Order: sequence, then structure tokens, then C-alpha cells
Amino acid sequence: MPLITTPHLDAPDGFEWELIVVDNNSTDDTPGVLADFMDRLPLRPLKEPTPGKSNAANLVVREARGEYIIWTDDDVLVSGDWVRQYVAAFRRYPEAEVFGGRIDPWFEGTPPQWLARGFPAVAGVYAAMNLNRPAGPAPESFYPLGANMAITRAAHLRHPFNPKIGPQPGSSIRGEEWMLVRALRRDGAQVVWVPEASVQHFIPRARQTEAYLRDWFHGNGELLAKMDVSQGAGMLFGRPLWLWREWAEHWFRAELGRFVLPPERRLKSLGISATAWGRLRNYQHEVSLP
Repeated sequence: MPLITTPHLDAPDGFEWELIVVDNNSTDDTPGVLADFMDRLPLRPLKEPTPGKSNAANLVVREARGEYIIWTDDDVLVSGDWVRQYVAAFRRYPEAEVFGGRIDPWFEGTPPQWLARGFPAVAGVYAAMNLNRPAGPAPESFYPLGANMAITRAAHLRHPFNPKIGPQPGSSIRGEEWMLVRALRRDGAQVVWVPEASVQHFIPRARQTEAYLRDWFHGNGELLAKMDVSQGAGMLFGRPLWLWREWAEHWFRAELGRFVLPPERRLKSLGISATAWGRLRNYQHEVSLP
């Protein structure tokens, strides 16, 4: 997808907002870059010394002054009317607590053919999101992603990010936003789809590989393992037989599929097998996460 440049960020008249950026132990010139923008944006830099994205995000929740927190990442380009579209949604759905917008992939260079053709099967790995439906209350299956979502501060205070989940040194577990929205949905929170509040998520060449996909799915499996309990009859090496079968069946399908399967079907099996392996490696006999 071609890059859509953003000459400025347009906010509604009379709407007060602040841009909070958390420096979570950066080793580059992040402080200098932030200083350069202090006179152009309502910028408030913060520092979180404890490593981990969820720790940084929880600092934002504690320090934010607004009623709503709109989230994005440092590898995302937002559209010029991104804030305006969210504000319109806040006003149209004042009872809603969770909002999510469209996320388009922005590849560095031309992606490999197998990835371009099979992308729908792994879109979630790259935080791509498009429900292909008009704005409004979202279906139960929709879980916004941190690259483009908004949540009321009050909801965040009830359910902070779990510091054990999310990018951090030595861990590939992801899913901090999913766990949070899952908890809010269980509380009865309304979730709204805001496709006009769109962003582009940068995908560097280093992530356009099977190795990256496997690592991501392993982390996904590790998260699921912390929520697993034994299912069905039969165990092998302390793990359910059904989980071994799922790993083996889709591993062979992914490997042999290099020669016979369309990329989308093969990548789907790759994701299932790698997730199953992550669960097998980290299987728990008791649930360790809520």
C-alpha cells in the first residue's frame, strides 16, 4: 500500500488534547527528538524505567488528564483527521468505553510473494485491521489493537494492562490489548468500530520472514498456555494428546504445503502449528492468568 503522508493532525475546535510519549529506556536520541517538537505539539514526555510496554502504558493511564486515551505505536503513521474522527465517535457513542479503527499495512519495499498472497492468514500478526463494515457498534468478535484504539480512562483504571504480558526483554508474549478488552467486554463494555480513524502500520523487511511469524505465534501460544487447562482425555509428556496432534498435523501441512498449498492456506497451518508448539513448551496444569 502506498504511503499516505500526514501534513498535520487536525483536532476539532474547542477540543483540548495532549500527546503523551513514554520513553521506556530508549538508547537512541528519543529525548532530543521530543525536545524538537515541544513547541509544535501539546507534548508531554514521560519516562518509565521498568522495561515493558505494559508498564509504559500503565504510566500513561496514571498520568493522563483526559477522559479518553487514544493509543498508537511508534511505528505507526496516523491520518490527518485521526483525532477528529475519534472525537466524533466519542460524542456519538457517549456510553461506549472502547473504540477501534482501521489499520493498513505499510511494507518496507515489496513484500515476498508468499507473504503478499497469503497476507489475510497472518494479518493479525502485523496488526492489520479492517472489518469492512460501516462505523458503529462492533461485533463480539472484534478486539481493537494497540496501534489504533481508544479507551476511556475510567475503564483503564478498572482494568490496567497486565505487566506480565506485552513486549518486554526476554519475552515474546503478546496480547496485552486483547486481555484488557476481554476483561472490559466481560464487564459489559460497548465496543465501537471507527474505520475513518485510520492509520498505517510500518512492517520492516526484518519482519517479512517466516522466522518472525513463527516467533510471533510461539509467543501467542505461550499466552494461551498460561490460560490452558487439560481438555479431553489422554496426556503425553504431561500435555494433552489433542494438542500434540494439532501441532503435528499442521506442522506437516505447513512444510509439505510449500509445494502444493496456496500461501494463505499454508500460512494458516504455520500459525496453528507454531501456536500449538508455544502452548506445548509452556503448558500449565493450572491457569496462571485471569
